[in-house]
Amino acid sequence: MKNNNQQPITGLHHVTAIASDAQKNLNFYAGVLGLRMVKKTVNFDAPDVYHLYYGDEAGHPGTIMTFFPFQGLVRGRKGKGQLTTTSFSIAAQALDYWVNRLKKFHIPFEKPLERFEDEMVLKFEDPDGLSLELVANSRDERKGFSYGQIPIEFAVKGFYGVRLVVDHVDASMSLLLQGMNHELIREGEGQMRFAAGDEPGNFVDLLFDTALPRGLGGSGTVHHLAFATPNDQVQLSVREHLLEKGMHVTEVLDRQYFHSIYFREPSGILYEVATSDIGFPVDEPLNELGGKLKLPIWQEPNRSTIEQALTPIVLDIEQFHD
Repeated sequence: MKNNNQQPITGLHHVTAIASDAQKNLNFYAGVLGLRMVKKTVNFDAPDVYHLYYGDEAGHPGTIMTFFPFQGLVRGRKGKGQLTTTSFSIAAQALDYWVNRLKKFHIPFEKPLERFEDEMVLKFEDPDGLSLELVANSRDERKGFSYGQIPIEFAVKGFYGVRLVVDHVDASMSLLLQGMNHELIREGEGQMRFAAGDEPGNFVDLLFDTALPRGLGGSGTVHHLAFATPNDQVQLSVREHLLEKGMHVTEVLDRQYFHSIYFREPSGILYEVATSDIGFPVDEPLNELGGKLKLPIWQEPNRSTIEQALTPIVLDIEQFHD
């Protein structure tokens, strides 16, 4: 792969999931979890639906959780051929704080458990049943974000990793190793961990579970997983390499805040490779991110129609203070 000495895949970029209510989604991810809403825009393919982006202060790659909230959509089914769990990273000393915070907001959770000897994992679900984890660890040096309702030392730092349930484990593993410059860094407890760089925010766990049914789309399921690549030039080399590996890859698409290519990996999970060099401040100042509805240039003539179709959403941060 020709990459001018740049690592073609640098880690995770974002995870995009499906929700059933935009206001409840905003309340949970920005209010309860404390992520910053870095962009309020629309689904470029269905502009009557929001596309909400959450992340750290600037929405750096490896922190970005995004949602398409289709109002009233029925729940999907988690299973094979899906990203089934998204894990966020918190400081090692933050675990007790988050246990108490989830209790305060009446969010059911499982008893924290140890995984891979150096991770304490707190499992719970969002309002649509999307499986989430907070992973307390001492390795993540990234700074978290808080609107002020959560002490900054306990704030979410970004992704820790993701878990994929596959039914073609050898082929799915081979793609990560040979097609996307990942390495196998850990194995055990029924899963294998891969990463393009052994640090929080990059981990991709593959789980092979024959007992699970095939996943079905709907609210509470993940639509796609995006990996980060430095820029357009490197992205094109990644695309060429994937085509040589037999992947059916889209042309480059302009997503305003990054450029993207898409393809399905061997177990059917939709992958994206997104550029890291544009970012969310491209159309509004850093200190105003997420404050206004931003539209792609080609949709600006339709702004009034789009705004009328969208139910207004507001973050009332005061109700989410400890």
